[in-house]
Amino acid sequence: MKTETAQSIINRLDDLLEAERDALLQGDLDKIPVMLEEKENLIDALNDNGPETKAGLQELQVKVERNQALLDGALQGIRKVAARMAAFRRIRRSLETYDESGQKRTIQGDVERRVEKRA
Repeated sequence: MKTETAQSIINRLDDLLEAERDALLQGDLDKIPVMLEEKENLIDALNDNGPETKAGLQELQVKVERNQALLDGALQGIRKVAARMAAFRRIRRSLETYDESGQKRTIQGDVERRVEKRA
């Protein structure tokens, strides 16, 4: 990668950030780890080029921040889904409700699974 110009690395990184954005918007989160490795390699290549590449990086910074906000939103959504699924599992085991006097009451939801054989 050392033979590449700084501008070609910036262009490749720009394309990668756009592809990352598309993957995040489409919910295709499996692509993100693969892109992360390539992004790290491109950033390392830019760092090797020295301070003369700083001028073209401002636009990339905006895209990185945009993608980070999208990724944060995706992670927040995943956490909410996980919490919701945990609540459903908890409800399956037991249901908390209130009786006629306003006291909290737990109804166990354990389902006994067994087969009864009849002749």
